[in-house]
Amino acid sequence: MIDKQLIVNSIFEAVEGQLAKSDIEQTIEKPKYAHLGDYAFPCFTLAKIFRKSPNIIAKEISGKVNNDFIEKVEAVGGYVNIFLKQSEISKGVLSSIVSSQSVYGQQKNGEGQTITIDFSSPNIAKPFSMGHLRSTVIGNAVANIAEKNGYDVVRINHLGDWGTQFGKLIVAYHLWGNKELIEQSPVRELLKIYVKFHEVAEQDDSLNDQARAAFKKLEQGDEEALQLWQWFRKASLKEFEQVYALLGIRFDSYAGEAFYNDKMDRVVELLAEQGLLEESDGAMVVNLENMPPCLIKKTDGTTLYATRDLAAALYRNETYNSTKSFYVVGNEQSLHFKQLFKVLEKMEYGWAKELQHIPFGMMLKDGKKMSTRKGKVVLLEEVLNDAIQLAGKNIEEKNPNLKQKEEIAKVVGTGAVIFHDLKNHRMNDIEFSLEEMLNFEGETGPYVQYTHARICSLLRKGQYNTEISQFEGLSDEAWPVVISLKGFPEVVAKAFELADPSQIAKYLIELSRAFNKYYAHTRILEDDVTRHVKLTLCASVAIVLEEGLRLLGIQAPEEM
Repeated sequence: MIDKQLIVNSIFEAVEGQLAKSDIEQTIEKPKYAHLGDYAFPCFTLAKIFRKSPNIIAKEISGKVNNDFIEKVEAVGGYVNIFLKQSEISKGVLSSIVSSQSVYGQQKNGEGQTITIDFSSPNIAKPFSMGHLRSTVIGNAVANIAEKNGYDVVRINHLGDWGTQFGKLIVAYHLWGNKELIEQSPVRELLKIYVKFHEVAEQDDSLNDQARAAFKKLEQGDEEALQLWQWFRKASLKEFEQVYALLGIRFDSYAGEAFYNDKMDRVVELLAEQGLLEESDGAMVVNLENMPPCLIKKTDGTTLYATRDLAAALYRNETYNSTKSFYVVGNEQSLHFKQLFKVLEKMEYGWAKELQHIPFGMMLKDGKKMSTRKGKVVLLEEVLNDAIQLAGKNIEEKNPNLKQKEEIAKVVGTGAVIFHDLKNHRMNDIEFSLEEMLNFEGETGPYVQYTHARICSLLRKGQYNTEISQFEGLSDEAWPVVISLKGFPEVVAKAFELADPSQIAKYLIELSRAFNKYYAHTRILEDDVTRHVKLTLCASVAIVLEEGLRLLGIQAPEEM
């Protein structure tokens, strides 16, 4: 099958090695309009090298670019426009997809390597809100994309299950807690008393002193405090797992902050042994160049997030022998991770250079960050249930005789919520809008899912099976679909390289549009000599749509 690299090699020879192959690959464009070819190479950067105008250079290069897959080459206004042989490419693309099925697009660059991916990480005894959606679905998609690139992936949910908030909760429970109500609805009731604690503490600061004392008891192993903490943790996890089940997300480890309580002394000792630990106003820090010092121990001797994360990084590297580690955590934690990675580099761990923070923008409500303390949260489970209900309503209106309506409504509703997040570049803030999220028209998950379901219907009616696949005889109208299918492996590689699931989401929209345009102008089930090749094209699109949605953590129903 044709690879972009063949075009790169041909241009490299034509420019007599004056540009590196990597530069050529980054420079090659996909023309906006089909009549301008399948690839375009702009010659403007070569003008200084050859001391000629881009138009002249384009004409000279166009006469030298050729290989077995190129139909023709044209020079147009400083660009070298390359047209591929449609029949050859179509045959190669379709046969590759049909023969490899869901394996199509699989990359090998990560084979034999392990990545740990730290994502989701909600706080125990706090609700799983829309604010947690981003880390959860971005992390899951990045994990799937990493596997598609050949890596072994360890999915880690670094739970927020330790800290002074548990002192606050213990005090709040003693003052206002109702055991029966909490057992019925743990997180909702714990949130109520947590919010009340902050409201009352604004008027009575002594509550904060009580909370600090309660957490100190917990740290010292007080039996009652530990029992309450274990109860809060277990009850919260049970609720979280309901949300993960709805989203179809799994983890290999739930080792949270508390897991590293007995592993932090080693970190402090290692830092001291290497002479990296310094005193600063009674606290212990590691001084860093061009950024604030990393605080390791407070004046009262307690450890901090950085200490835990250092312990976690060491543990993960030693336990999983990971070659890379990703942290899918909000953009506001960027400084923390820069400090963390720098400290590990100063400790002379070579693998520290393979640690990567994958930041993302915030989920906003009315232009502001959601706040658990003030009770301004939108519960993720409620949003998912609303989306499922709306999907069910649409099914009742448009296809009331559909089998397994409830299951398909669940797949479509959750898919809408996930896709709405992942179609945006992760660094963008997203304004929470239930109306927009549950819009089933336009650039949405349900649009892609419906395209897949429509194709499955065509394949059933056409009684397609892979044994009657044909790969030649497509009309010119099918070419944009073939070109889009051909690009999937490249998109898979780029999505991993940029740690950006929106590359996949945008690609799926583009492929769906290309197919629907083709479908609108082609009688696919017409019984003529091209019927089987048209069905083969349909089957290829269905395979790639299903696999692309899977990478995003979304299912592709065969009926809708």
